[in-house]
Amino acid sequence: MSTAHVTPPDMIIRNVRVVTPDDILPDAAVAVTQGIICDITTRPGPISGGIDIDGQGCLLMPGFIDIHSDVIETAIQPRPGGRFPIDVALHELDKQLVACGVTAIFHCLCFLSNDERPPFRNAEMTDFLIHHLQGRKDEFRTRTYVHARYEITNDEGFAPIEKLIRDRLIHLFSIMDHTPGQGQFTDVGHFRAYYAKARGLSADHVDRLIERRLEASGRVDWAGLAHLAAICRDNAICMASHDDDSSEKVAAVSRLGVTLSEFPVNLEAARAARRHGMMISLGSPNVLRGASLTGNLSGRDAIGAGLGDILCSDYAPMSLLHAALQLFQEKILDLPSAVRMISLNPARAAGLGEFTGSIETGKAADFVMVDDRGRVADVVRTFVGGREVYRTGN
Repeated sequence: MSTAHVTPPDMIIRNVRVVTPDDILPDAAVAVTQGIICDITTRPGPISGGIDIDGQGCLLMPGFIDIHSDVIETAIQPRPGGRFPIDVALHELDKQLVACGVTAIFHCLCFLSNDERPPFRNAEMTDFLIHHLQGRKDEFRTRTYVHARYEITNDEGFAPIEKLIRDRLIHLFSIMDHTPGQGQFTDVGHFRAYYAKARGLSADHVDRLIERRLEASGRVDWAGLAHLAAICRDNAICMASHDDDSSEKVAAVSRLGVTLSEFPVNLEAARAARRHGMMISLGSPNVLRGASLTGNLSGRDAIGAGLGDILCSDYAPMSLLHAALQLFQEKILDLPSAVRMISLNPARAAGLGEFTGSIETGKAADFVMVDDRGRVADVVRTFVGGREVYRTGN
């Protein structure tokens, strides 16, 4: 039975190194009442009738806010044709997320043209998953949101996505263009390899997909996109652009009201995003591995040049913590700045910054306790709204 609406007990976490937005407080304590941070102190007093936790010198970080994750697709269907029952897949995925320190997840659900025959990325399946997530969100340990990704060559999806926006079932909206020869797939060979391997498509199917997208790219309905963007603005839904590859593209999406550039593929686009006042989101797998899968902009290089604000997991939630720590260990960022990239900055980009994303009084008690004293840092406890949702057996 869900306990989401049950008031959590008061709590104090002592003997932790607290990562605040701008500092690290050694040997500090955080007190929580009714799921809200009420005190951060280096002189904790006794607690009466609540939970008293000894953090044993671990780091206490704000919960990780993952605003772009496609992992829901591989949770349901890890191999082509090998689909699991959706309730089972979502239940197990939710457990994995909190074990990785993710306290708020924006599941990416895509709107592609039905004639491409995507297993998940079509209007019917996406609509079903969005309503299913909405109906079950109180059962999940992780705060659960929807990031709708709209392929601009799909001119048949305007009506379904408009209804979802108006029904307030979408919390983040992004515009993407996966036409081969530009964006993420400047090299058409990378497009072929990705869709053959990751999507399990035959060579003939990939050829037809390339032909179809190239044809559709010549008749993009920019007026329709502007209409969707206006509805998003009216409903206070933050908007992103995916795989920007030029200053011209960044300028075009900025005119629509886009405030977040996701995975810019080169420094030109990243610099343009910064000039237009947009936040820049990069993939934590890219940062952790040290390179893009498709030969595009290195996340470490972008951050080193001051052109990165957010890390998102893309396809690997476990990479969030380790990518942030990698930035710190390689002296690219100090620890508070690295942690902001997986907590406060994405919370602000998604409109949640006043509620969660940092360890500050008055905010939700969304915490991750990390033991960083071994060879590999380990999430040992996760809290959402003052309620413990994950703990290792150690």
